[in-house]
Amino acid sequence: MKDIDKKRAANEKLTYEEMQELASHDDVSVRCLLAQREDIRPEILYYLAEDEAMEVRRHIALNPATPRQADLLLASDRDEDVRLPLTEKIAKLAPDVSEAERDKIQALTYEALMVLSRDQAIKVRQILSETLKDVDGVPGDVIRQLASDMELVVSGPVLQFSPVLSDEDLLEIISSTHAKGALNAISKRAHVSEEVSDAVISTNERSAIADLLGNRSAQIREEALDLLAERAHDIVEWHVPLVRRPKLSVNAAKRMAHYLADNLLKSLEEREDLDDAVIIGIKKEVKKRIECDGRDEELEEAEEGITDPIDEVRQLHEEGKLDEEVLIDWIDESQWQYVIAALSVLSKMRRVKVKKIISSQSAKGMMALAWRAGIPAALGESLQFKLAKMPIGNILKATQKGEYPLTDEELSWHLELFGED
Repeated sequence: MKDIDKKRAANEKLTYEEMQELASHDDVSVRCLLAQREDIRPEILYYLAEDEAMEVRRHIALNPATPRQADLLLASDRDEDVRLPLTEKIAKLAPDVSEAERDKIQALTYEALMVLSRDQAIKVRQILSETLKDVDGVPGDVIRQLASDMELVVSGPVLQFSPVLSDEDLLEIISSTHAKGALNAISKRAHVSEEVSDAVISTNERSAIADLLGNRSAQIREEALDLLAERAHDIVEWHVPLVRRPKLSVNAAKRMAHYLADNLLKSLEEREDLDDAVIIGIKKEVKKRIECDGRDEELEEAEEGITDPIDEVRQLHEEGKLDEEVLIDWIDESQWQYVIAALSVLSKMRRVKVKKIISSQSAKGMMALAWRAGIPAALGESLQFKLAKMPIGNILKATQKGEYPLTDEELSWHLELFGED
């Protein structure tokens, strides 16, 4: 009798009464055969979605004819083996689902997607993410839920590939708690805007910045690239991607000549986007580096054994030659004693106070020092990074108009915090 029922469940055209009868059959294999059929009435499939046997529910999860109400029910099934095949099926329906929930079927599919995106089983969420990672038209909050997942196998695929994620979504993820490696995934996206690049750089996460530099399609501001070139002295993993960046400023190229290994220096010299004058400057820098025999150019060590430049700087000031261009050249050449002497002369403050402000790594203090010295706010921004060695995320930036971000009264007050001139 059971063999006959199996044959009926698998092959024969059934009446509604026969469907009901077989759906309640005591043989699991009969109910499994019935659950695989696509010509079964929706209410029968829904009935089987609550079957006590996992095998039956799994077939219902796989069945494309299963009504969305049953899919939603199965999205919370107690067995992972039921939810896994359901995830693959529902994910394929995602592009046809509107967040506006145009009709009941779409609403149910959307709800099932949201349930699966929060599933307790990592494998379920991973399958959903892998399936939806490069699909357009997927409900945004489903993708955002997956993108914020603390398991990288879940968040990584959509963070790197999903066209649904906006810059605002990415910035929110960068600024919040995220899975280890999430920033790397964002840095590898096909298109990374300057704003997102700035946010990644501000985290100071070295490996993510290395991936960002290595991503030729990532948009990185020239100023940010210059700052990274300055910081890369001791961060070897940045050297190769920096040299290979599509666009490299003259300042960045000159600074990199201070520390790149010989093979990378050759690559830098062979770049076609740098003019002959810059290449000659790089070669001179290399020669100077060799002659200096590796002398450290950091602020503290530069002070040892080098003649005090204060008289020379004062003379330049008296002759009206101590201008912004000279100061920038000293910064690019890491002539920190000259820079400090210049800030002291221009601001009419003792060098001990200037050094105190620099060592404090106070963004407002450094901006106040630049203001007192009468130099542009943009240069004050650069001094925070290059001279005071402040993390990118802590730097106080000039306004969009290039003005100081604080009032004169505020700037003056921050100088007073460091004592008398």
